[in-house]
Amino acid sequence: MARLLLPGLGVLLFAFFTDAPANAVPDLSGPWGRDVLYLEPPVSGPGPVVNRSRRPNGSMNGSAIFGDYTNPILKPASAEVLKKLGALSLDGVAFANPHNQCRPEPTPFTLAIQFGVQIVQQKDEVLLLYLGDHKVRHVRLNSTHPTHLTPTWQGDSVGHYEGDTLVVDTVGMKTGPLAMVDQYGTPYTGALHVVERYGLIDGEAARETQATQMKVHPEVIPYPYGRGPIDPDPAKNGLRVEIMVEDSGAFTIPWSARVTYRHVLGEWPEAVCAENFHEYYANRDTDVPQADNADF
Repeated sequence: MARLLLPGLGVLLFAFFTDAPANAVPDLSGPWGRDVLYLEPPVSGPGPVVNRSRRPNGSMNGSAIFGDYTNPILKPASAEVLKKLGALSLDGVAFANPHNQCRPEPTPFTLAIQFGVQIVQQKDEVLLLYLGDHKVRHVRLNSTHPTHLTPTWQGDSVGHYEGDTLVVDTVGMKTGPLAMVDQYGTPYTGALHVVERYGLIDGEAARETQATQMKVHPEVIPYPYGRGPIDPDPAKNGLRVEIMVEDSGAFTIPWSARVTYRHVLGEWPEAVCAENFHEYYANRDTDVPQADNADF
């Protein structure tokens, strides 16, 4: 066993190499999904930005994406960005983000916006295959970040197993107009550092968590992107991702969030991000304008 010190958060992480017992590695493989998006709040402590737009019953209004700019995790410049984007959303304008622009997605943005992930565990690498637009993350196992790292939109991810948990450490995410950590447009800087911890949880607990999220976010899309339904069997484990985010340029303090998945039934479909007139969320084609009279 080798000890590895990764930058940021000041946390000692332990890397288990191939001579570790085989049963120390959890089986996280396969397709996982959820029917509600957004980052879940942590059990305690500072959490992610949530939607200010609410219905009379207190549930979040998904038709207006207005991030809560009063969240104390935000530095003033970050809060100002959310104010401006929220105002656009309230006016019915869908502001650009990496997902709706078919661009690469940084973490934790991709965790907040994707309905499904398929995990492929290999000896030296873990692949995270996201449902929408063929997003792929490569996590090198038992490795370190390069000394001279060229920023990319998905950053550089290294991982290791801590007992029954896969720990993924990501730095080096590119900044620019679409640099955001969630659907509300919460910005990040070049100092962004994200640690994700993947572990199996009790199936009943996963079902209850997803049911709670569906009450908070009632806009449930049946079979997102053509993906099959969630396996209803509570005897099967769920998958919990614990997320820690640190960015001294955008946030006042580190904060955490969670995402809860369950097994998915059916095939893993092709969901291509491309210009087209089919509204996947309504399962219909957009009406194409027709001219009553010839132009000439």
